[in-house]
Amino acid sequence: MSAILTFNQQRLFEQARSLQDQQDVLVVVKNNAYNFGMERAYKAFYKAGIRSYATTNLEEAVWLRKQDNQITIVLLDPSTEFDVLREHDISLTVPNLTFYHQYKEDIKGIKIHLVFKNLLNRFGFDTGEEMKTVFDEQLLTITGIWTHFAFADELTDERYEIEKENWSNVLTVLEPYLHTLTFIHAQNSASYLRDGLFSQHTHIRAGAIAYGALPYYGLPESLASQAIEVSATVKDIVSVPKGQSAGYSAAFIAEEDTLLAICDIGYGNGILRTRSKHEVMINQKTFPIAVLMMSHLMVKVDTSVSIGDRVYLYNDQLRLEYFRQKGVGAISEQMASLNHHTFKINEIPLSE
Repeated sequence: MSAILTFNQQRLFEQARSLQDQQDVLVVVKNNAYNFGMERAYKAFYKAGIRSYATTNLEEAVWLRKQDNQITIVLLDPSTEFDVLREHDISLTVPNLTFYHQYKEDIKGIKIHLVFKNLLNRFGFDTGEEMKTVFDEQLLTITGIWTHFAFADELTDERYEIEKENWSNVLTVLEPYLHTLTFIHAQNSASYLRDGLFSQHTHIRAGAIAYGALPYYGLPESLASQAIEVSATVKDIVSVPKGQSAGYSAAFIAEEDTLLAICDIGYGNGILRTRSKHEVMINQKTFPIAVLMMSHLMVKVDTSVSIGDRVYLYNDQLRLEYFRQKGVGAISEQMASLNHHTFKINEIPLSE
């Protein structure tokens, strides 16, 4: 049996519905819906009542428009494909004052969101006064403003408070125009869970939590049901005497007589090397990984493990946020790495 990547579309729907029931959601579906699969995710989100979608990729935005002509689609990255944006009614992010001055005649009639740079320092207007300049000229159809809190999921980092204060100052400057906006979205999953929806804001901009992953470790798991599972099979069990090695270039050297379970999954499936520093689960017990190779995983096991047993790298007990806290990588990084083409895909579909 091949390594299996399970997508639980029913859980995704239930998670999205629980969010949408609390507050209007602008759900982030960039990078093939966090690698969950755009079509798979869209159907769940739409059934849950979500009607606003955000991506960084214009092709994904166009695909979304083909699914429904009433939903709101926000392109979070700037683009100069103005005819495509206009044809498909896709809202464009204007990233700075220079872009505005260069293209303000070209983007008339396109719905516009203005973004504030804040401490992320990716792209965006530097100040609220710059953004107000665009409002004051009244040339564009501005329907939204937003920022991103780069430090919201760093619980001990005081820069999140600075980000919030910066954004509050922007809102103060733009206060005369806020009532004209359909979208004021600044809060990612972490910010929303920490503070609830801020005053004057219309939507949460949900990423990780929409996919059943908590933005940081330690929150009640009841807040999110993980919607993916990754597993493999024990194909063989080998005995490695003390002092002998296993894996390419003697990657593992046995400090004692060791049993290694050889499993059919590796970095070729998109398993991050940092993930190999932590345990897997077999028969409800955890075991350390000895070696990660392209197509195989070697796990230090005991006699309770047999050929044919399932080996779980991600499941309800081994959650994405747990490994984020361990330093494996951001939740989006862990999800984005998984190579669909190398797995047997198992789908748990939406209930009728």
